[in-house]
Amino acid sequence: MHVRPRIRDIAKLADVSIATVSLVLNNKPGVGKETRDRVLELAHELHYEKRQGGGPLDRSGTTAGTIRFLKISRHGHTVNRDHTVFISDYIDGITSGARAQNYKIEVSTFDSTPIEDIVESLGDSSDLSGAVVLGTELSRDDINAFQGNRLPVVFLDTFIDFLPFDFVDMNNQDSVYRAIEHFVQNGHRTIGMVRSSVQTRNFQLRHSGFLQTMTALDLPIHPEYIYDCDSTFDGAYQDMRSAIANGATLPPALFCTNDIIAFGVLKAIREAGYRVPEDVSVIGFDDLPTSALLDPPLTSVRVSKWEIGNAAVNRLIHRIENRDAPVVKIVVGGTLMERASVKNLHAATPSNT
Repeated sequence: MHVRPRIRDIAKLADVSIATVSLVLNNKPGVGKETRDRVLELAHELHYEKRQGGGPLDRSGTTAGTIRFLKISRHGHTVNRDHTVFISDYIDGITSGARAQNYKIEVSTFDSTPIEDIVESLGDSSDLSGAVVLGTELSRDDINAFQGNRLPVVFLDTFIDFLPFDFVDMNNQDSVYRAIEHFVQNGHRTIGMVRSSVQTRNFQLRHSGFLQTMTALDLPIHPEYIYDCDSTFDGAYQDMRSAIANGATLPPALFCTNDIIAFGVLKAIREAGYRVPEDVSVIGFDDLPTSALLDPPLTSVRVSKWEIGNAAVNRLIHRIENRDAPVVKIVVGGTLMERASVKNLHAATPSNT
């Protein structure tokens, strides 16, 4: 029985990716003349026939290729069940972008797996075209380990200078500025921060963004109002509870590194007798769905998670099709969702008339 040749057969003989063959057969740019001619010649020799209509290739092995999303948890302080919704939005954006360009998506989850084993796993499938890697808990050394990998990769939810990879992340520093500016617009000048004791790159950027914003807005920085808390709900609650029990006082305004930390902090300060926003105004970061349901609803920076995931997969596909293109680092802005957790001191000031 005659077996109909598939794109993967042409790719194997031509020693190119399935994506490259798809580009050639669909007469799309991004492939050099020599490679294009070799692919067309092999397609002719194998009597390859494109499916009727010239539309998207189906799942029978003739898609443009497969992209893998690597969900990596190195320590679990930020990639955990508290952030399931957050990561799901990334995956939705990745899936939408991949399907629009006829790629399949598969998800692989790694918990405390040696980074070398994760990199090695990318060589398990000959159909794999590239990977979007969740970089939230990855260190510089972890990311460097991917340099020996043969497949194109794009890192999501982190941003590290000087490394030769594509990155797509939220614009942490601009977003922090929006939060602190909102405090100032409501009359606050004494502002503290709850930063994370877990040193991820995004948390570091938010801390430096806080310090830079305070300086740019000519606001005093009070070291006694900068608190270190774990990035899990229970950990943030216990850490803030201990800080207050040990004599810490709170400023009238607090910026929290993310919403999960804010949730834990809110529980601790309420138990200590503080009212929100009457005594302490609070702003979070991430705008998780629970933020809008709190009492009072939490003002928070909404991260464009779907857009970040979509931008990451589009960048990866461009990298798959243009291996020698210069690396690109993309940051996507956030939006401040104004709710009832910030007290307007101007409105609270009695008129002199």
